[in-house]
Amino acid sequence: DSSTSRGLGDVYKRQTHPVPSQAASAITRSAPLAMPAPSLSLDIKVLIGLFLFSVVWLLQIDSSSLTAPKDNLEQLTWVHSLEWGYYKHPPLPTWLLSVPVHLFGLSARTSYATGALFTLAGLFLFWKLLNDLRGSRYATLALLAAMCITYYNERMHFFNHEVVLMPFFAASALLVWRAVGSRQLRWWAALGCCLGLGALAKYQMILAAVAVFLFWLASGAWRERVHMIGLVLAAAISLAIISPHLYWLFLNDFGPIRYATESSLGASLGGGARLLNTLHWLADQLLNRALLAWVLLGLVMALHRRSRLVPQDTPQRPGTADASRALILCFGLTPIVLTCAIGIFAGSSLQLHWGTPFLLLAVPVAMELAGARLHASHISITTAIKCFVALQLALLLVAQMTSARSELRLNSRHWRNFDSKALSQALAEPAREALGGDIRVIAGPTAEAKALALKLREKPLVLIDGRMDISPWISQHMVDACGVLHLQLAASQPPGHQPVGEGFPSLFWRVTPPEEDAGSCVPS
Repeated sequence: DSSTSRGLGDVYKRQTHPVPSQAASAITRSAPLAMPAPSLSLDIKVLIGLFLFSVVWLLQIDSSSLTAPKDNLEQLTWVHSLEWGYYKHPPLPTWLLSVPVHLFGLSARTSYATGALFTLAGLFLFWKLLNDLRGSRYATLALLAAMCITYYNERMHFFNHEVVLMPFFAASALLVWRAVGSRQLRWWAALGCCLGLGALAKYQMILAAVAVFLFWLASGAWRERVHMIGLVLAAAISLAIISPHLYWLFLNDFGPIRYATESSLGASLGGGARLLNTLHWLADQLLNRALLAWVLLGLVMALHRRSRLVPQDTPQRPGTADASRALILCFGLTPIVLTCAIGIFAGSSLQLHWGTPFLLLAVPVAMELAGARLHASHISITTAIKCFVALQLALLLVAQMTSARSELRLNSRHWRNFDSKALSQALAEPAREALGGDIRVIAGPTAEAKALALKLREKPLVLIDGRMDISPWISQHMVDACGVLHLQLAASQPPGHQPVGEGFPSLFWRVTPPEEDAGSCVPS
């Protein structure tokens, strides 16, 4: 077919009004897409804006939180031993955290900065994707709206598996677009690396793989041999990257899989409960976490309904708009739809934080549904920025009012208001006296135990729930030689335990003293 060597413009000279299916497949039936010329200055402006955004939120969070999020504390516990997997999750986030911990020390702030870095990376890649698809004005409005989602501002300091997955999800969309558009196998190879590393962050990366496959079908890439080879290449590379972890799973009785099944996936909810749980999850994502994103888009439409701005973006070639729309819908809807399907058909208890890596792609879906009302020619970025700043100021005010530093204390039971410093002051000296020396090991629930450990001068290790099998950073010799401070959460005082004291009504403690013949206590 001689048309395969022609540009998209030549293909459509003979076809003024292509049908959507033909337009969507034009990306593969004609010459490679011309990628937008990189604009370093524009990239730098976006990065500076993201940096300032993160600094403002991190300063507010650090000044108003008494302790780190539970997910951060979990990673700060696991980082003491780099494994091919952990009892709850795959290993990549812990590996990545080990670098800044080695450079800057083990602290809550180190985890805050690392979490913010991955959130910003995800947002920047999201902007790059939409800049490739629809131009800078569209991409910038979508970015401003996404930054209003509370996953990405009030939780800026979170460092967990969802946060690490976020840039890999955005990158997978960008890479498959470039792979299909350029007909170059190097992009398919890069996509395979992205999918493999994303799976080492969290198994939810399978949802991105499904979105990739759906776009491969929708764009007509399956018609061309290079994309058939490319898809197989991406799959092979991703499997090669994750294979050591799969072997670890086999050796460790598939611990993370069992944990996921026991904690949420295998909840086996009844019919009514399935529907209610799924509706609650969906409503929380779209009408709670993302509410201000829709408010921002609505304000932009309302304030510029009668504007006559001249489009500033480079016009797309015919047919690419349909392909970009297919990509947006595949990556924006697939994770949400499949998660809801898991809740309804599998009876799983859907966790609210599962939307963290994916919800930002729902923003361009909403913009697609708005159609011409959010066309680039009707977008005033200046007005959008003003609306964005006003919404962020309102969010910052609410965050301050619900913090431990506020006299109002509207949400005083929130975990961020857990007073770990007061806990250390209450336990440090009594525990040292009972142990006959420094506190080197704390056994108990990860969050409370690690929150205490970070406030103690010894920086003791945490023996999670007293279990050696899920705490590879602690040896039996260390337990015997150093003794253990035990923490336990309970409704009433357990036998042999003492209450921590005022402010911690459900927390109790005891110690196991060192064994006399165990040798010297040498910290790991």
